[in-house]
Amino acid sequence: MKTFREFIAEVYDPEVQGRSQIRKQGEGGRIGAKRKQSEPEKRRMRAVGGGKMVPAKTYKDRKDIGTQRKTSDRQQQPTQERGSAREKQLAAARAERKKAAQARAASKATKVTVLPSQATSKPKPKTKALKKQADKLLATKKKKTADPNYKPQKASGMTRDERHRLRNAARRLMRDMRAGKDKPASAYDPNIKNFGKQTGTSYSNTGVVPKGRKKGS
Repeated sequence: MKTFREFIAEVYDPEVQGRSQIRKQGEGGRIGAKRKQSEPEKRRMRAVGGGKMVPAKTYKDRKDIGTQRKTSDRQQQPTQERGSAREKQLAAARAERKKAAQARAASKATKVTVLPSQATSKPKPKTKALKKQADKLLATKKKKTADPNYKPQKASGMTRDERHRLRNAARRLMRDMRAGKDKPASAYDPNIKNFGKQTGTSYSNTGVVPKGRKKGS
């Protein structure tokens, strides 16, 4: 069994280090450690045709190995002093707060405080008084009068559903007349109860059974 000293001596032996896969700092003139995979570590494959796959090619070394790149070469640097814009914003905010405080102090200085005992409260007007006052103001406006010759439309006696059916039947008739179609009168039957008796046409007088009711009930 090896002792700790023997084990350390073997690990740091130059011959062992040369045969091992330990990566050295600054290999190939690099500043940092070499991160390129070795041949046994490669797992990426590429197709070469004919259904064959071979290991992918190794990338070439960069030409700028060993040179330290500056951050200013890769990123935009500030053109003004650090914090100058923020300082201006803070100064403007302070000045605005100062002006607001001065305005509040000036309003307090001119305002006269009234004690509760000195306050004189006016009685609130009642709702009826306000309504009378509003009526007087509106009395100057002319009220709209109905036309004396106006005659209200007579009730048709049809329900909303029946009126819609009659309207749709009329629209079908007008559409077919424009298109030059010749259909019998039964094609435009609105199917409204007693509609044939009222108009003297050959439309059916049976009507449609109302919703929620069964035939014969």
